[in-house]
Amino acid sequence: MSQGRILVVEDEPKLAALIGDYLRAADFQAETLADGLRVIPLLRRQPHDLVILDLMLPGRDGLDICRELRGFSRVPVIMVTARVEEIDRLLGLETGADDYLCKPFSPRELVARVKAVLRRSGKPPPLPGLLTDPASYRAYCNGIPLDLTPVEFRLLDALLARPGQALTREQLMNHLYEDHRIVTDRTVDSHVKNLRRKLQQAAPGEDPIRSIYGVGYCLEWRGTGG
Repeated sequence: MSQGRILVVEDEPKLAALIGDYLRAADFQAETLADGLRVIPLLRRQPHDLVILDLMLPGRDGLDICRELRGFSRVPVIMVTARVEEIDRLLGLETGADDYLCKPFSPRELVARVKAVLRRSGKPPPLPGLLTDPASYRAYCNGIPLDLTPVEFRLLDALLARPGQALTREQLMNHLYEDHRIVTDRTVDSHVKNLRRKLQQAAPGEDPIRSIYGVGYCLEWRGTGG
């Protein structure tokens, strides 16, 4: 089972590929981006467990990205820079990053830093019997493939990233559609209803998604169904 989903934002293709390979070997899911302008839209749409963020990027620099990211997310960030003197400057700024690493670095050290930051951040453990694979858009409940639409998959993925936490309808809306279309609360409620039904079919006895009146929804998964 995956230890978590990592977004690698690095514009050096060979380095990005190397980091991705080492993360996957350590049982992480790794996704790479090379363009700074694409980072915030992706993170608003799809929750990740940690971001490895290069400081110098085409389109938008890592410092600016991290500042905006902290306006809506506490996802852990490891900032990477090619200049050792940048570390002192970054440490003196309120960037919101959780760790800093200077190039060149050992991929093994980076993986160790990722694990340490995730331990400190209190990343929730995987839920028993419930798994999503963002690379293939497949989801499984007690080993049974779930027949989910792309919107239902993203909804489950968003809830699964924060088990036991209440998510507002507005927060969920930000994850449902890649084109950022405007949808109503009723649309979110309809997708939740369909997702809840499919989860209950795969795990009889579970009541996996709790409705919170006036707020939104919360994933409460015991892993006892089936």
